[in-house]
Amino acid sequence: MLGCAVALFLISPLLVLVIDAHRAGWGEVHQVLFRTRSYSLLADTVILSALVAVGAAVVGTAAAVAIERSGVPLRRAWSVLLVLPMAMPDFVVGFAWHSLLPTMSPLLAATAIMTLSTYPLVLLPVSAGLRRTDPALEEVARGLGLGPVATFWRVTFPAVRGAVAGGTLLAVLTVISEYGAFEAVRFHTLTTEIFTEFQFDPEAAAALSVPLLLLGLVFISLDAAIPRRRSAFPARSRGEVARRRWWRAVPVTVLFTVLVGLGVAAPVAVLGYWMQQSQRTTLPAVAGLAVATESTFGYCAMGGIVVVLLAVPVAVLAVRYPSRLSTAVSMSAYITRALPGVIVALSLVFLGINYLTSLYETPYLVVAAYVILFFPLGLVCVRATVAQLPPQLIEVAHSLGRGNLYVFARVTLPLIGPGLVAGFCMVFVTATTELTTTLLLAPLGVKTLATQFWAFQTESAYGAAAPYALVIVAVAVVPGALLGLWFDRGPRVHGARVAVEPAALRLPHDVAVPERSVEEEEV
Repeated sequence: MLGCAVALFLISPLLVLVIDAHRAGWGEVHQVLFRTRSYSLLADTVILSALVAVGAAVVGTAAAVAIERSGVPLRRAWSVLLVLPMAMPDFVVGFAWHSLLPTMSPLLAATAIMTLSTYPLVLLPVSAGLRRTDPALEEVARGLGLGPVATFWRVTFPAVRGAVAGGTLLAVLTVISEYGAFEAVRFHTLTTEIFTEFQFDPEAAAALSVPLLLLGLVFISLDAAIPRRRSAFPARSRGEVARRRWWRAVPVTVLFTVLVGLGVAAPVAVLGYWMQQSQRTTLPAVAGLAVATESTFGYCAMGGIVVVLLAVPVAVLAVRYPSRLSTAVSMSAYITRALPGVIVALSLVFLGINYLTSLYETPYLVVAAYVILFFPLGLVCVRATVAQLPPQLIEVAHSLGRGNLYVFARVTLPLIGPGLVAGFCMVFVTATTELTTTLLLAPLGVKTLATQFWAFQTESAYGAAAPYALVIVAVAVVPGALLGLWFDRGPRVHGARVAVEPAALRLPHDVAVPERSVEEEEV
């Protein structure tokens, strides 16, 4: 029941969207949707989504294979550094690239920016999936005469196909809902047009949101059609394989250096350069650096806490009680990822003005928007640990006469705790970079790091904007690093790391099953 209530809350923006479109009338909707401009924006959005999907899948999968199979030095450090581009605000990266290459093609710039910021969504689950497979199978395939490419397609890829599909889906949904980065590089999509229309004609903005939502549903359906396959072989030590492949470390190190350099070092360097320039501006600083940082911490922390709390009943329903209802509840949680922040903000403004007047222009609406937007990111982490939870432990605790609350506090919570922390970190990292919803919903006079940066950057006050962007990066580094370490976790057996956890970033239709431990396999 609680899971259904959470799902209803998450899809409330869709209901408001339907109401707005109905109020506009079919004539207005038809005029907006079937104009040449809308066709062009839809085509640009689809083309960009396809390019980023391919780029994120290729880069993320290649980086994961390199980390897990190449024996690269400082593997643990690279596992953290390669996640950090996800913590970089897309609009900051777009600003940096536009400063460095102002004549670069908007489509090429948008593709590069979004690929660099979304490939970690593929890297993380694929790395977890590779740690659950036996690398000796690949060695056997190579011994039978298969080349490295054939071995990857016939042995490695089928085992991580579901992880690649799930991560790519999240990357695509992130692309179709992005605004700040595309505005910075002057590339126009349905989302940027919706934001523009919202300022002049909210009903036209609601009409334009319909094809964007349908596009998200198409991508989710395509992912659902991809078959998943779990490896039937237990994970083994990869230490010997890594040592035999030490010669691959040089090109792998170069690849990692390029990714981290383009995704993190270059934007930070540009920000540092602008900080050395004059920070004088005629614009008033509505919020100082300390005040904006405090507001950002408060909003993002509350959003992360609420997400992980609401994700627990949804994850338990999906994993422990599989049915059509549980699948529908889980799917509804992912649909909201396809909505741009401006539509979520518009929906909450409508609810605040008409039904929840006491909450209008309060921080609660901002937190509610963060929960709706970033719930899928927290759910994937919580779901992974819930799927790993052995049901026998809960049954034993109940057989000893313990109540549900006691069992949850003493048995369930400690076991799913790492997933809750990882989900909180993922939501916190992403929320620090949120722009459009905060611009529209933040109470009067309240500014976050993102909105204050955007205010200065829009007026070309780059020197004044740079400190806010650098603080955003600094705030996101710690949870981003913890996130990378969480996905890299796993027990050690005889000094070598093995993975017994199910891959994270599973989509609702792919219910993970707890795997047996190494000790159980030996028995």
